Amino acid sequence: MKALLYQGPRDIRYESFDDPKLAADTDAIVKMDKCGICGSDLHIYHGEGFSPDLGFCVGHEAVGEVVEAGRGVRRLKVGDKVMLSAAVGCGSCVSCLAGNINHCETGGAGCYGLSHRLEGCQAEGIRVPMADFNAHAIPEGISTDQALMLTDNLPTAWFGCVNAGIRPGAKVGVVGLGPIGLMAVQSCFVLGASEVFAIDLVPERRAVAAKLGATPVDGANALETIAEATKGQGLDSVVEAVGADATIKMAIMLAGKRGHVSAIGVNQSRDFAFPMGLAFMKGLTFHIGTCSVQSHWPDLIPLIRNGRLTPERFITHELTLSEGAEAYRLFDARQKGALKTVMVP
Repeated sequence: MKALLYQGPRDIRYESFDDPKLAADTDAIVKMDKCGICGSDLHIYHGEGFSPDLGFCVGHEAVGEVVEAGRGVRRLKVGDKVMLSAAVGCGSCVSCLAGNINHCETGGAGCYGLSHRLEGCQAEGIRVPMADFNAHAIPEGISTDQALMLTDNLPTAWFGCVNAGIRPGAKVGVVGLGPIGLMAVQSCFVLGASEVFAIDLVPERRAVAAKLGATPVDGANALETIAEATKGQGLDSVVEAVGADATIKMAIMLAGKRGHVSAIGVNQSRDFAFPMGLAFMKGLTFHIGTCSVQSHWPDLIPLIRNGRLTPERFITHELTLSEGAEAYRLFDARQKGALKTVMVP
């Protein structure tokens, strides 16, 4: 088959790769129909990956068709159209069954496309471990593009907003208006925010947020703008969707007393200078981490069906897998209004 392989910093290649094979009776093989590039994929693209491996298949967002299923797969069958959870778990321990994949008790937790341990989804074929748990038939009333956003981006945005403790009437800030940040803007309003300050350096992205009903704020002077808008009180909740040291610090500074800060941007810094004194004086609640995708599907699917959330609207570019190198370059450079870039075989 063909796949996108990481061969070094800014070196993503469309090359031949071994066809996926069942490694256990509980596996399934999925033929990819559509896959996406996530902002966290750019860490790998920039050479700041999660493994020293080279030549592995990248990507963790995909929808497709089951073309082979192990004897132990009970809920899915060949021909089913499915969406894959970016986060995988063993599906059998108490933590996984409770929806908390991050605490998988068997060591089965992981993510596609970070190393050779579990090859990625930007490929013509994908091996899905514990398929009954880590894949889900695309629900009725959910389009292919909506299902693709349910594999990672929308659950991550929702997770960030839930962790931000958003209450009805709250004033909320979202730092970073990539696709996840924009989905967070929508999610804030669904959770009852009265005003959402949408913060980014890119004017075009602020304009998209304004169309969602948010108050656009230039990241270059966000602290001053929001201090004036809140009469110095700060924000009730802040969702940070970038992952840079500077934006996490900004989020902490934007929060008011007894505020909540939720960081969902990937940050791998070992030397982050957390402003403990400021957080202590404000009495902040600070959340950071990755979501267990499957646990959020029951909440999100009805919201999409009812039109409360429209994650597909943030897809701006569709290319073929063979154009993968250009897709990464375009997404990384934010050219041509690129927000969410997806690929088809």
